[in-house]
Amino acid sequence: MVLLVLLSCKNKTEVASDTNISKEENQVVLTTAQFKNAGIATTQLTSKNMAGILKLNGKIDVPPQNLISVSAPLGGYLLQTNLLPGTHVRKGERIAIMEDQQYIQLQQDYLQAKSRLNFAELDYQRQKDLNQSQASSNKVLQLAQAEMNNQRILMQALAEKLKLIHINPATLTADKISKNVSVYSTISGFVSKVNANIGKYVTPSDVMFELIDPEDIHLSLQVYEKDVIKLAIGQKIIAYSNAEPDKKYEARIILISKDINTDGLTTVHCHFTKYDKDLLPGMYMNAEVELTSGKVNTLPEASIVNFEGKNYVFIQTGLRTYKMQEVSIGNQENSDVEIQNGSILEGKTIVLKGAYALLMQLKNKENDTEY
Repeated sequence: MVLLVLLSCKNKTEVASDTNISKEENQVVLTTAQFKNAGIATTQLTSKNMAGILKLNGKIDVPPQNLISVSAPLGGYLLQTNLLPGTHVRKGERIAIMEDQQYIQLQQDYLQAKSRLNFAELDYQRQKDLNQSQASSNKVLQLAQAEMNNQRILMQALAEKLKLIHINPATLTADKISKNVSVYSTISGFVSKVNANIGKYVTPSDVMFELIDPEDIHLSLQVYEKDVIKLAIGQKIIAYSNAEPDKKYEARIILISKDINTDGLTTVHCHFTKYDKDLLPGMYMNAEVELTSGKVNTLPEASIVNFEGKNYVFIQTGLRTYKMQEVSIGNQENSDVEIQNGSILEGKTIVLKGAYALLMQLKNKENDTEY
């Protein structure tokens, strides 16, 4: 029995000498068996050229010249339209038909003014001939000339009104008088808003439809004052939406605003290299700008572990002894990650393989201690 007690005490002493329990916080000591199972491999901080990435956000915008408001110049009732938001339209395509009695009146007034002008021109020519033969006074000739000029002015003004509602005065005759007029698209693009319905009376100031010409659709980004100096006209931008982060859109900076708002932000305008119909005005976008490369401290991505929203690496401090150190990471290029607080890791031996095994061992140790 004495011999058994002595052997038991000896085994407990050996286990205690090869334990992974450490009193120092964020430090883990592996047993020989744990070290072999973890497959630990180490590396060191390296300095390399890495292109910086500036991350921005903004939304798709349309310049004023590419946002078209469609209205009825003389007002009227909306008789027919097939437009819906998102409908594609072609330049010159009829997008609505309007109806109103004033269109009839306008055509009537023009044709009557044309007829009176014809009579006034004949009367003027007759009075001119009579005046030359001293059969008519100068006053009568002048009155005839004034009437002719007045009728010409009236007819020209009515003709311009007819052009506003897309009626050609040169081809208008009494047989072609119509109560309906057409509204045509002035651009090729798509409909963004429809503000009128069939049967609604619209005034000349009412906007019935809003059309967008996508040829000049652009990305408007918000940039902090400190980052503006990093950007330049013509610089390449890669944009993507939250809904489809894997679908990338290339753009170029075309304008950098010189106005800084109260939040310290300015606007940078970018033009898409190629238009995509999925890009809609008002859509929020993320963007990445590749900045000039420079020397930075890096570590392989595999050496960094994430725990509770923070990033850590393990530093070897002794034989099978490792300490967890929080790090701040920056840009990533291929499998290398920028370490922004790299000065604390200079000359240190960093765990490359087995970092997550050490994290699990450390957290198990903390749980055992709490228990």
